[in-house]
Amino acid sequence: MAKKASTIFMCQECGYESPRWMGQCVCGAWNSMVEQKVLPATTDSRRRTGAAGAAGRSDSGVASPGRPVQLGKVLSGASVREDTGIAELDRVLGGGFVKGSLTLISGEPGIGKSTLILQAAANIAEKYGTVIYVSGEESEEQIKMRADRICKRIPENLYILSETNIENIILQFESIKPVFMIIDSIQTMYSEALDSAPGSVSQVRITGNELMRIGKGSETPILIVAHVTKSGDLAGPKTVEHLVDTVLSFTGERSSDLRILRSVKNRFGTTNEIGAFEMCEEGLIDVSNLSQTLMEDMEGGSEGSVATAIYEGSRPLILEIQALTAPTNMSFPRRTSIGIELSRLNMLLAVLERRASVNLSTQDVYINIVGGFKPDGTSVDLAVVLAVLSSFRGITPPPQTLAVGEVGLTGELRSVRHADKILKEAANLGFRHLILPQKNAAKLQPVNGIEIIGVKTVFEAIGVFSKKKI
Repeated sequence: MAKKASTIFMCQECGYESPRWMGQCVCGAWNSMVEQKVLPATTDSRRRTGAAGAAGRSDSGVASPGRPVQLGKVLSGASVREDTGIAELDRVLGGGFVKGSLTLISGEPGIGKSTLILQAAANIAEKYGTVIYVSGEESEEQIKMRADRICKRIPENLYILSETNIENIILQFESIKPVFMIIDSIQTMYSEALDSAPGSVSQVRITGNELMRIGKGSETPILIVAHVTKSGDLAGPKTVEHLVDTVLSFTGERSSDLRILRSVKNRFGTTNEIGAFEMCEEGLIDVSNLSQTLMEDMEGGSEGSVATAIYEGSRPLILEIQALTAPTNMSFPRRTSIGIELSRLNMLLAVLERRASVNLSTQDVYINIVGGFKPDGTSVDLAVVLAVLSSFRGITPPPQTLAVGEVGLTGELRSVRHADKILKEAANLGFRHLILPQKNAAKLQPVNGIEIIGVKTVFEAIGVFSKKKI
């Protein structure tokens, strides 16, 4: 006799399960508990099976489901990839889509996700074979209009499917047997086995598991599109983020044509790798020299503007830091930051006041990293300090000068990684002076005549910046 489905309450934010309804979940979200029916566990073909699901094979063949395999006997050959024909996308992925992998891409509406994946789908179909694009939000006509605009040629083996039922999608997948599949988006997909609405934790979980099953089983790479919140985080449950092999974040400023693709998670390559694109009428175009693009609009000799460098993935990037100080009309001065954490800015201002005797208690301070970047590292600390000083004292920055370094609480400058590559990138862009920590400077040799200036403290860096040594 078949068991009846039980009922639980599940948080739509974190996936926490409870036998009773709660007004506030353990994650802190209010009114996020939704009643869900739970089907009894069964052993069928939908459940993931050990080595078979992971494509792990021994010298005697595929291991039996549910049985351990000796690690030393598992063949670990190089991952077979499908390149997309888009250089910057392949850079972020590590060379292309790995066969049998699940890739998640997220971004704000209108940022260009659908454009990017449609270009990749057309290139893959042209080179490797049948590709199916599953859309739960747009009709075939809408996708065709975009394809006519951005694709030079639409391959005959590129198929479009407007469907949200995962069971029907699987049927079409097994019938067509594509070499690549796109799901746009997972929040619109649902399974008939559950009564919950599309986008709920249970629906995302079962949909993600089904996609993983067919992808791993057929060694077909699957690209999944997901929505984001206003803050830029993945909307809804995080279940699928832990399930997939690769997570990509697509960002950019509405006022700019520049788009940045960042690898947040990658089981087959490096993380924090970035790719750059320029949005135009014909679609997305690769930006190979990102530093030059970011520095095109920088005006030399402007107060409050200082060039700096970060290292993202496998490439150095030259950025512009802009600072503005203005007398405040409030009892508590305002601190506004775009690109770096506000807590980090407050710490740097405290170091500037204590170690360099720069009183900013009566000044509002505004910081902006041009290009919409949000660096994870601290190599921009020195440039932020010097930009604030330049705006506050009306100091014109020395021409063609780059400042790099982490600032400590005692005012010392800590070394940064990949200083040699930053030096080469600065020299290629025509910079003449590089201010950086003494520990880094001692290990570097001048490139193309660029002057390397090593400093130990913030106070010493300010002296150099004030043209005492340049």
